[in-house]
Amino acid sequence: MREQKIIVINNYGQFCHLIHRAVRDLDMDTKIIANTTPVDDILDEGPDGLILSGGPTMERAGICAEYVESIDIPILGICLGHQLIAKTFGGEIGPGTSGGYADIEVEIIDEDELLKGLGPKTSVWASHADEVLSMPEDFIQLARSNVCEYEAMRHVDRPIFGVQWHPEVAHTEKGEKLLMNFFEICETY
Repeated sequence: MREQKIIVINNYGQFCHLIHRAVRDLDMDTKIIANTTPVDDILDEGPDGLILSGGPTMERAGICAEYVESIDIPILGICLGHQLIAKTFGGEIGPGTSGGYADIEVEIIDEDELLKGLGPKTSVWASHADEVLSMPEDFIQLARSNVCEYEAMRHVDRPIFGVQWHPEVAHTEKGEKLLMNFFEICETY
């Protein structure tokens, strides 16, 4: 069986390299690619999945919207990546009420294939300086917290997922489980 390959799209967030390391430590072939890389160059890598990393601002998100619209493989958006997915499909993004990084208790609303084994509640490390304020029409809410209504979501038809929190950091409970669930999605897609 061919080894899976996960591409991590660098949105210049402080945790991009931690995502890469977490994926590698879970025995996946992985590579970090700049968010300005043409779609065809990404497809030439033969990835089984894409992870859109967090980042400082939407203005530094390169051509991630193009990836979400045109690459038909499983995609996981983390923090800014989650927000990029929402914005690309018509959701609203804006400042959160609780600001910087903190330990947040998340309520799992829909324990789909990405969040299976995480519910009914889990403790995560997340920043809410910006967040999804309204979810796009073709998405299902997967999780919420007392500081953010849309902590996680997924597209109704395509394997596109977003989480506001950081599964790659040690402070997040069951972060590895979430990543392994994503790899399973990539394997079966």
